[in-house]
Amino acid sequence: MAQQAADKYLYVDKNFINNPLAQADWAAKKLVWVPSDKSGFEPASLKEEVGEEAIVELVENGKKVKVNKDDIQKMNPPKFSKVEDMAELTCLNEASVLHNLKERYYSGLIYTYSGLFCVVINPYKNLPIYSEEIVEMYKGKKRHEMPPHIYAITDTAYRSMMQGECSAFACSLVDTFAGAHSRSVSWSSRGWISVHGPCGGAVHRGGLGVSV
Repeated sequence: MAQQAADKYLYVDKNFINNPLAQADWAAKKLVWVPSDKSGFEPASLKEEVGEEAIVELVENGKKVKVNKDDIQKMNPPKFSKVEDMAELTCLNEASVLHNLKERYYSGLIYTYSGLFCVVINPYKNLPIYSEEIVEMYKGKKRHEMPPHIYAITDTAYRSMMQGECSAFACSLVDTFAGAHSRSVSWSSRGWISVHGPCGGAVHRGGLGVSV
């Protein structure tokens, strides 16, 4: 039951990713990212290139504007929407990274990998993704076999430590601007250890505490 409640906060909707209409629309319109005063970057359709400038049509309102070519950033195909590991992006640029994090966050997916790192955005609410049942889902699994989660990072580090690679566990670092969620992530990691460590233990609901 807990796993079913957690699925929407862990897994991407495959139907959304594999939408052939979205793929065709992206290819036909030559979609790119251009600077936006309101949102940092916004999608636009590349219409014409003239010297060092380009004419684009903004997706939001259909308005045509001139932009410097150097300010245009490529947009990834729709199949990369809400990708779990941003290292897989064909176009790895600022606009695409921010868009991917934003899309995942608005879908309730707060964890995203970026190569060796795991990016977490504070949801400012409790999510049903911290429990002993969820811990068991990640136990012994390779990182690419499961959706991004602090439990996957902790499991990998713990197994490396048990195999004598102590530095892997010692260097698991939680670094964030949001102090409250930093503690939550840190405690969730400890909660995993409390369950699977030599002493055994329990994970409190919400991942906000640990009993050992």
